Amino acid sequence: MDFNELADLIFPSAKEISYYEEKYPERNLPEGAAVTRFAPSPTGFIHIGGLFGSIIDRKIAEQSKGVFILRIEDTDQKREIENGVSQIVDGLKAFDIVPNEGMISENDEIGNYGPYKQSQRKEIYQAYAKSLIKQGQAYPCFCTQEELEEIRAKQESAKIKPGYYGVWAKYRNFPIDEAVAKIKNGDPYIIRFKSQGREDRRIKHKDSIKGNLELPENDQDIVIIKADGLPTYHFAHVVDDHLMRVTHVIRGDEWISSLPIHLELFKALGFKPPKYAHTATIMKDDNGSKRKISKRKDPEAAVSYYHEEGIPSDAVVEYLLNIANSSFEPWRRANPDKSIAEFELQLNKMSVSRSSF
Repeated sequence: MDFNELADLIFPSAKEISYYEEKYPERNLPEGAAVTRFAPSPTGFIHIGGLFGSIIDRKIAEQSKGVFILRIEDTDQKREIENGVSQIVDGLKAFDIVPNEGMISENDEIGNYGPYKQSQRKEIYQAYAKSLIKQGQAYPCFCTQEELEEIRAKQESAKIKPGYYGVWAKYRNFPIDEAVAKIKNGDPYIIRFKSQGREDRRIKHKDSIKGNLELPENDQDIVIIKADGLPTYHFAHVVDDHLMRVTHVIRGDEWISSLPIHLELFKALGFKPPKYAHTATIMKDDNGSKRKISKRKDPEAAVSYYHEEGIPSDAVVEYLLNIANSSFEPWRRANPDKSIAEFELQLNKMSVSRSSF
């Protein structure tokens, strides 16, 4: 048996990826138009950090005559709450943030690049995972939880980096015939990406906010398709950002450590990566020390707090724009009657250090 037959056995009904490349063509937009997306999980209320990100996403798309997408990342269905999408849509709408494309209610969407809920895109992810298996760049892994814990314990006792990589990746070079026998026998498995990276090599990347970054390559054989057939965040967002033709991914700087994984996945799939812009986390002064605003500790973390306190939505948006670009305050002073739509936000003028809220 070869990789093609293994891929056909695992995903017998998956379409060729050419089908999706034709279905979701390059967008017909003016030169320089940005396609951005806000992609929360339906696990609770909109956090002030999410509002901050969505304001920037919308502004960058709007001022360049591009497209702002609201995509729902709901592949971790254990954490999903009832009416979680409605809470997100309504929470954003209260601050006059309405997407050009994507979810507009719990189950309704607009746009030609959907579905905009990841749970409804299962067959798309499986088609791209199948393509990677055919190329020998992904493989089934039959490790049990006990085996993974045993690997971790050995790594800890040897004081080496934990994870599933290199010699620790038990099923990385497993014979195809034996994998087929296990699958036919009904053994549970997941699909892992076969990383070509090495931790002792570095990658260089220019971030639209942070500037030049240098990071270790990814060498982990990360999970891309879980046992339930749904993708992990890492894999799903790469496929979605490519097919939705996203040009700018604007997200919190806690994701910088995952950047080597994402860039390697884009390369393996043959996709051009978007421009990444990692925003500084919004902090709070707490008795003289700074910490991240917490959903559990801080009532002001929830955007509903501002409505309850009678603070106008426009005031919150203007305050967050002032955190985003230091040039906003002098612009507003010089233009007290102008709409914020006339202010041009620039990613390269965003602070690289963490702002106090």
